Amino acid sequence: MGDSEAMVTQGYTSAPYGEYNASAAATAVESTGQENASLVNGTSPEGGSSVPVENGKASDEVAVTAPGAEHGENAVSTLSPEEERLWSIVRANSLEFNAWTALIDETETTAQDNIAKIRKVYDTFLAEFPLCYGYWKKYADHESRVGAMDKVVEVYERAVQGVTYSVDIWIHYCTFAINTYGDPDTIRRLFDRALVYVGTDFLSSPLWDKYIEYECMQQDWSRVAMIYSKILENPIQNLDRYFANFKELAETRPLSELRSAEESTAVAAASDASKAAPSESDGKADEGKSQADVSSEQSPKLEAAGSTDPEELKKYIGVREAMYIKAKEFEAKIIGFEMAIRRPYFHVRPLNAAELENWHNYLDFIEKDGDFNKVVKLYERCLVACANYPEYWIRYVLSMETSGSMDLADNALARATQVFVKRQPEIHLFAARLKEQNGDIAGARAAFQLVHSEISPGLVEAVIKHANMEQRQGKPEDAFALYEQVIALEKGKENSTVLPLLYAQYSRFSYLVSGDAEKARKILVEALDHVQPSKPLLETLLHFESSLPAPRQIDYLAPFVEKVINPNSDSQNIASSTEREELSLIYIEFLGLFGDVKSIKKAEDQHAKLFRRSTSELRKRSADDFLSSDRTKMAKIYNGTTPAQPVSAQAQWSGGYAAQPQTWPQAQAAPAQPQQWNPAYGQQAAYGAYGGYPAGYTAPQAQAPVPQAAAYGAYPAQAYPPQSYAPPAAPVAAPVQQPAAAPQAYYNTYY
Repeated sequence: MGDSEAMVTQGYTSAPYGEYNASAAATAVESTGQENASLVNGTSPEGGSSVPVENGKASDEVAVTAPGAEHGENAVSTLSPEEERLWSIVRANSLEFNAWTALIDETETTAQDNIAKIRKVYDTFLAEFPLCYGYWKKYADHESRVGAMDKVVEVYERAVQGVTYSVDIWIHYCTFAINTYGDPDTIRRLFDRALVYVGTDFLSSPLWDKYIEYECMQQDWSRVAMIYSKILENPIQNLDRYFANFKELAETRPLSELRSAEESTAVAAASDASKAAPSESDGKADEGKSQADVSSEQSPKLEAAGSTDPEELKKYIGVREAMYIKAKEFEAKIIGFEMAIRRPYFHVRPLNAAELENWHNYLDFIEKDGDFNKVVKLYERCLVACANYPEYWIRYVLSMETSGSMDLADNALARATQVFVKRQPEIHLFAARLKEQNGDIAGARAAFQLVHSEISPGLVEAVIKHANMEQRQGKPEDAFALYEQVIALEKGKENSTVLPLLYAQYSRFSYLVSGDAEKARKILVEALDHVQPSKPLLETLLHFESSLPAPRQIDYLAPFVEKVINPNSDSQNIASSTEREELSLIYIEFLGLFGDVKSIKKAEDQHAKLFRRSTSELRKRSADDFLSSDRTKMAKIYNGTTPAQPVSAQAQWSGGYAAQPQTWPQAQAAPAQPQQWNPAYGQQAAYGAYGGYPAGYTAPQAQAPVPQAAAYGAYPAQAYPPQSYAPPAAPVAAPVQQPAAAPQAYYNTYY
């Protein structure tokens, strides 16, 4: 057996791509979490646990650089101007998919026989997008064209590590093996490896068909019958066709040709036992004669089948029919979910809301069914189509953690944070929480630091959660230092949109942790020296003063409020007329509680002058708004509804703070609303010739947060502009439409 045949049989092992023994994994019996871990990780239960680069081993990623020495020095000297331009684009933003596809096309056009250039561009592209099975196929075709068969096998082995649960890539690999190798055992072992991973996939029919076709060419009918028997155990597409074909095979071939060696031995043993038993009664003998007469009158099919005993044939088919009926019963339960899957393969374009919801519903159903193997396989299928959605990675990790399969949980988290959603802060904040929960405080700090320094500097959610963790660890001074460092960085930026919010959060955190009202007030007053006074910031200050015990300091507030509601021509006022009027009303209500008659009269007169409304009119309107707000809250309570939480990454992290009203006291978290999952799989036409995407694709814009009503005593709905963290043109999750949420406590989702 040659080196390439050995690689096909045993699996590819190479240092840059982790230790991988797919042969051992393929022979594992999938009945425990440990065995499933070996399947997902691409290792045998006894072998190493390294995760290949495509499965999330960041240390092995190929850097995005122009072709260099490691792929041949001549690659650098032959770059065309267009290649140079495209390389510069993908170096600046490695998620620019259109630039990558254009670069691959340009390289293929200009490279000719320069395989080093082709290897470099494919290696670098597939490190970023390992699930694009069509490009693995193109890469293998290039290696085949220059006659490097060992390299072809190497590419296919890397491909089945990178997109293990793709039916299509296994079909391509098996087709290559059939056309390349003459040893049937080598080809059969490859088919068996493939079927371990994707044989139960509802859309795995093309792979099973390929295997049946190969064995029919070999005229190995016992293997054909064995393949049909395996198929009929699983609820896959075209099950009726497979059962009909199996019956036809059984009726046209002698059972001696269809039985496996084990079955033949068992039948022989049963026959010997029957011969040794006492002779039957005359009645039984007559019945046996009658059955013999019937068998002589069987159809021509049975005559062609030789001396097949009708009872034996019936029993042989009956065993498979029972398996078929059981599989059909389960198929009836999942067919609705399967038919709703419109895109089972990976694509950078976002999925629609209905398909995302369907995946959640499908996962819910399979988890309730309780078959751990099915749960793992479905999650892995889901994470091919939904690879760009952190919520599914988080769900997978939590599911495996709940089941006690920490190896699978760690593997999924590594793939998510190091490959597939590595540029989305949500997954790193989740990783930090998980690491803290497991006692890895240093790892949690490293995850937070990655967000602060690289993923999304200045992200308020990350600052709050990091500071809260330090407080839980008994290090409040480190938490204060974190706020001060981030505030200092934001002060160095021109027109920072998050600086006011950082000051507000720092003030509140400081007061709740240390109880030092003077320090908290000083932080807010300092904010007014460094940022333009605004309605949200002044509301925060008014609410802070209202929460303190008497005597309160309120005289210093008047100049700041007046600067916003009655700006002079020289000042830059960022507040709209509506915001100015609302702030004036809030200030009047504040003075009504804590001020004196003189200050109240002054504020009301100023309001009437600026906004042309009488005090009675404004009071009536405020009362109506208040009652309306309360009626809405009561209706939600008595209807048993709870405020919906945003689910998509972009909506959650970009607009969550700006859209959610805040209240000073701690409140209970409202539970997040769960989300709710075509047979046209095969070689997907969406990939065009091996997987190209539409050239005009642009990343979708995030859904704008839904504004919510504000009332006095709560932080404003229109707080600050949402933060943007996603790099240019990066694929982002398609927001799922949610109903507008009722006002919630500002800190109700933090831990």
